Amino acid sequence: MFARLIARACSGAIHVLTGARALWIGCAPSSDHRVYYGNHASHGDFVLIWSSMPPALRRQVRPVAAAEYWQRDGLRRYLIDAVFNGVLVEREAARRQQDPLQVLRDAVDEGCSLILFPEGTRNTGEEPLLPFKSGIYHLARQRPELEFVPVWIDNLKRVMPKGRFLPLPLLCTATFGTPLRLQAEEDKAAFLARSRQALLDLAPNGGRP
Repeated sequence: MFARLIARACSGAIHVLTGARALWIGCAPSSDHRVYYGNHASHGDFVLIWSSMPPALRRQVRPVAAAEYWQRDGLRRYLIDAVFNGVLVEREAARRQQDPLQVLRDAVDEGCSLILFPEGTRNTGEEPLLPFKSGIYHLARQRPELEFVPVWIDNLKRVMPKGRFLPLPLLCTATFGTPLRLQAEEDKAAFLARSRQALLDLAPNGGRP
C-alpha cells in the first residue's frame, strides 16, 4: 500500500515538474504484450513513460534498469523493486551472474510488458540517438508475439541539465508511435535500423537540430 502511494506521488511529481503529456499517435494504451522502447537521456526517462500510462496499465508494465545503478543503496533498491517493479539487468559483463536476455524473457513470460532503452546508456552527446544494442532484436526473435512501440521523449534532458539544482520549466512530451514486430526473414541489422528509424520519425524534425 505504501509503495503504491509513493508510485502515485512520483507520477504526480513528474507531471508537476515537467507538465508531462502523452501523445498516443500510433496506438492507444493497451494491455497487449508490448515492449515500449525510447530514447535515453535522463534517469527520469522510464518514469515519464510509465507515468504516461493509465494507472491500471502501469501495474503490468515494468521498466528495465541497470542493476549497478539501482542497487547502490537501500532507497534506490526500494524504489526500483517495490515502487516501480523494475527488471534489473547487469550491464558489466565481468561481474554478470545472469544473462540479461534471460531476465527479460522471464519478465515477458510472466505476462508483463517492458520499458527499455536500446541505446544501452544515456545519450549525453549531440547526436539525437545512439546506435541500438542488439538485445532488442534478440528479444524480438525469441518472443515474436511482442509488439515494439517506439516512444520519443522530448525535452526531459533540458529540464534538469547537468550541474543544475533547480529544474527548468519546460514541457516534456512522450510520443507513442505505431507498434512494429520482427518480420519474417528480417535480420538483425535490418530490424535495428527499422526500429531505430521508427523512433527517430517521432522526434521533432526527425531528431535534427
